[in-house]
Order: sequence, then C-alpha cells, then structure tokens
Amino acid sequence: MEQILIVEDDISLAKGLCRALESSEIRAENCGTLEEAGRRLEEWHRENDRLPLLLLDVNLPDGSGLDFLKKVKESYDIPVIMLTANDMEMDIVAGLEQGAEDYITKPFSLAILRARVAAALRRRREVDAGKGSRGMRGEAGGPGTETLADQPADKPGKVCPGTSGSADAGSGGKSGERVVFGQYDFDFVKMLFRVNGRAVELSKTEQKLLRYFVVNRGITLGRSMLIDRVWSDGAEYVDENALSVAVNRLRDKLSARPYIKTVYGVGYIWVKE
Repeated sequence: MEQILIVEDDISLAKGLCRALESSEIRAENCGTLEEAGRRLEEWHRENDRLPLLLLDVNLPDGSGLDFLKKVKESYDIPVIMLTANDMEMDIVAGLEQGAEDYITKPFSLAILRARVAAALRRRREVDAGKGSRGMRGEAGGPGTETLADQPADKPGKVCPGTSGSADAGSGGKSGERVVFGQYDFDFVKMLFRVNGRAVELSKTEQKLLRYFVVNRGITLGRSMLIDRVWSDGAEYVDENALSVAVNRLRDKLSARPYIKTVYGVGYIWVKE
C-alpha cells in the first residue's frame, strides 16, 4: 500500500486532494501543521521501512514549508512535491535546491497532480530497484520500494495522465514504426524523417516527441504526460519550458505550425488534416 502525506492547512483542499489521490493501492492522509507532520513522519519511520510521498505546502500556520523541507531531507530519503500558491522563481528554485522532486503551483488540475505524483513514485521505484528499502540517510539503501498504482500509460488503449484520449505511441513495439501522411514520411526505425521528400534531422528528444504526436493525431496530449514520457532518463526534475522549446523546434523543422497546436492550460495536439 502506497502512502501519501499531504501537509496543507486548507481543510477543504486537503480533503479534495485525499479523495483525488486515494485508490485501492494508495492511502492519503493530511496534516494541517508542520509540527503534526513531523510527528507523523517519525511514527512512520519507527513503524515502517519506507516513508510516504510528501505533498508539502509552503505557507503553513506554524512555519515555512521550505524550512521544513530542508530538515526532512537532512533526516530522511523521501520524495517531496511542493504544493503552493507561490509561483515566484525564487521560491521554485529554493524548493528544488533543497531537494524537492517537483513543484506545483495553485491553481492546478487534478490530472496534472496525479501525473506528477505517479512520476515521482515511479522514479522512486526505479531507484529502489537497486538500493534496497531503508528510509533513513546513512543506513543501507534508499527509500522504500514502490508499487506504482498508476501503471505506465504508454500501452495501447490506456488513457495517459493529463491526456484526453488514448496515447499508444510508446517507445517500443510496432505501433508507429513508420507513419506516412500528407507531406510527411516518418520512419522511426531507420530514423529517417522527410517533409515533401526533404530529409530533416531530429534530435532523440524531438524524435520521441514527434512519435507521440503523429501516432495520436487528433488527441490532446497533456504537458505532464509528455514531460514524463519524453524525458524518461530518470531525471528528477524537468523544467516545463524544455517542452515548449522542443515543441517549437519541431514545428519549425517540420513546417508543422498549422498542425501542432497548443491547447492552452492542457498541452498540445497534432490536428488531423
């Protein structure tokens, strides 16, 4: 059973987050103060080999979540996602420098939150596969082994987090090995990409991004899902601006601005001709 500890003093929001994240394999609970959260983490460490994922607000009645984050990271191997209304660059940088895995600003969509949580748990599981299951720093191994409730979304027919539709591009298998339509001829096996017969060179990242787009033409793909799937090298944090830059490069290289459209507040779509 996965555990998520939400540190949020807005009771109604905290209850909504618990309902949104809980499932048959995930249990979420809330603490309204840093003092209460500190006690709960100590209890968890005494009773279990693994610690929960922590969703931590910055502004709390009894102190700063950033200060609490620093203390937590000094004592425990535990993934932390900052959850706050502060979208100042200084706050974001401070949280990431002190060890937060991610930083989500309010307001946010529940689909994006679920995707970020799933990504954090998956990264933790991958690290745990080679490091054991102890939770305190200085002891053998790393954080506890995770059993991700949200299975990988790049299987045919499964709806991706943050995606309004079925994303079946994946990184393997035969689906989308070669896609030909209109002026485009994309061979993902031979890594040959042509526009009106003209060869175009694409980076590995651009190739992965393109594959998701063309195999799922007509389907809106969420930003969080694309970041999670395209940057699958184990990086703990990817600036969302990297996705915007990659999309714009792809548009220019393929003369695809009429086709790769931004769905504001959600993500992108390759529209069908």
